[in-house]
Amino acid sequence: MSPTLRVGWVLLLAGVGCAISADFNASAAQPSTTATLAALNASSPSAAASPAAVGSALPGQPKFLPPDQVFHVSATPAGAGAIRLDWWIRDGYYLYRSRLKVGAEEGVKLGALQLPAGKIKMDPYFGREEIYRNAVSGTVAVQGAAAGTGSLPLRVTYQGCADAGLCYPPITKTLTVAWPPAAGAAGAAAGSSAVSASSSGGGQPDQEGYSDLARSGSLLAMIAVFYGAGLLLAFTGCVYPTIPILSAIIVGQGRKVTTGRAFVLSLTYVLGMALTYTIAGTAFAALGGQAPAAAFERPWIVASFAALFVAMALSMLGVFTVQIPASLQTRIANLSSRQTAGTLGGVAAMGALSALLVTTCVGPALVAALAVISQTGELARGAAALFAMSIGTGTPLLVIGTSAGKLLPKSGAWMDTIKRIFGAVMLGVAVWMLGRILPDRVTLALWAVPVATAAAVLFVGTRTVRASRWALRAAGLIAGLYGLMLVTGAALGGTNPLSPIPAWAAVRHPLAFASIHSVADLDQAVEQASHEGRPVMVDFYADWCTSCKEMEATTFLDPVVRRALSGAVLLRADVTADDADNKALLKRFGIYGPPTIAFYGRNGQERPRYRVVGYMKGAQFAAAALAAFSSQPAS
Repeated sequence: MSPTLRVGWVLLLAGVGCAISADFNASAAQPSTTATLAALNASSPSAAASPAAVGSALPGQPKFLPPDQVFHVSATPAGAGAIRLDWWIRDGYYLYRSRLKVGAEEGVKLGALQLPAGKIKMDPYFGREEIYRNAVSGTVAVQGAAAGTGSLPLRVTYQGCADAGLCYPPITKTLTVAWPPAAGAAGAAAGSSAVSASSSGGGQPDQEGYSDLARSGSLLAMIAVFYGAGLLLAFTGCVYPTIPILSAIIVGQGRKVTTGRAFVLSLTYVLGMALTYTIAGTAFAALGGQAPAAAFERPWIVASFAALFVAMALSMLGVFTVQIPASLQTRIANLSSRQTAGTLGGVAAMGALSALLVTTCVGPALVAALAVISQTGELARGAAALFAMSIGTGTPLLVIGTSAGKLLPKSGAWMDTIKRIFGAVMLGVAVWMLGRILPDRVTLALWAVPVATAAAVLFVGTRTVRASRWALRAAGLIAGLYGLMLVTGAALGGTNPLSPIPAWAAVRHPLAFASIHSVADLDQAVEQASHEGRPVMVDFYADWCTSCKEMEATTFLDPVVRRALSGAVLLRADVTADDADNKALLKRFGIYGPPTIAFYGRNGQERPRYRVVGYMKGAQFAAAALAAFSSQPAS
């Protein structure tokens, strides 16, 4: 690693440390609540207005809420022969697993209620008990002719207590589950499977499955499944910028690079990325219940690291070198002759920064791991899930990095040209990062810088590389023309680097979203839509979210999706700023970051079962939306 980069690491890591400390403090000051509980709080009378909440007039006495404001249960069909039960529990209260029961009228046979493992509590009333906090979901099979036809009344019984010392008597509710018609059931099943496919592909569990596995599943099974989820995330757009970063590191080794050394460098990079994301994700979830990506999207942080990539690019292009004192050079040379720890340390540090600033992927597995940490306090299991997912995400990088060490030329003029080409690529990474904080037209113009640099490198390379000289000239000419198109397109109002000239670009009609900025805006918009008898879709978006932009450019332009959303009210919550209102909206839904899409029925109630987390293709998304809009809440 060059001396300039060593100095840059010290300055930038010190700044990031301050940012992490400040964000941790801010996160720790936020109260921990779940999304559904916040929705219940908003829809129910406040504690101050409720007679039961007022409690005793004696000072210092705890104030308890009525049970219906503490516990809420709903039942929905879960396929042709099963019912899903969802309990939501207010903060400071809990339910006993052994007292969750479900029954039906005479002649209807139900299977055993399937529930996840709870947390062990030594209860002063009942001894050793398993309990649930915040939320829990279970399923029960329906056997015989009652499965999938008509409606089915259920008797659901549950009992819980308050941490302050009050235990409620057993509560029994009668819920009626309305089975959809056969076609509707098929649509609902398709929707459910579509949601499960979000960012993880077929055969992977949905978010609830990930959560159950992380909470109480076999450790080996959990590691294997989360590794697979990370491997699938590796093929999404938010991970692509790590490829040129790692490749540039390997190319920068020059003549010393071999297949074995390339593998060691790649492994060091991946481990640095995985460990950093695991530590940051665990800490942020434990302290504030949020994902770490948003905390590192401050404009000054993004600009600082973009400057670092520019410095690395200029160094690879040979624009500058910095001489250090001769005595220090001698000491470094002596150390380098015995070990490579300094180089590996720099590679690990670059992997760490890549984890925090480049891999901004959000998917069901990540949300489940963070939820386990923030809601149950199971730091070890949640961290193990995060680490397995991070290693899965980095596995393709190991293959690419090792292949680069084997395929790249070891010395000569070609190696110098390739090194400079990667310098241009690093400039492209810097522009990609700046695109999160700059207007689209400005970013389009900036893309001309790495493209023009690549063109210049290719033309200069023809002077030293005799073989394939005409190929280099042709590639340089194409790059130069493309750079000219980028500048011209930006001047004409273009924003898309893949189609910079507006007149040549295909006409696109994006979905018409209404912006919401706070919980109050959301409640008002949902209430208005309910009065009009229209369903609602809420899209959580951020400028730095790569998958959000991918959804915008592909999924939301799909004609099937547009038909599925016709007649619905489309709301967008832009959480780029990560301010107090943004955090309140995220906490309202109990989500960790974009892209997340929530659906409301015509009655103004959310359908949490059909939430979409992460990127989803058009056909799957349309099925999920139709299933959500057509589903009926339990009465």
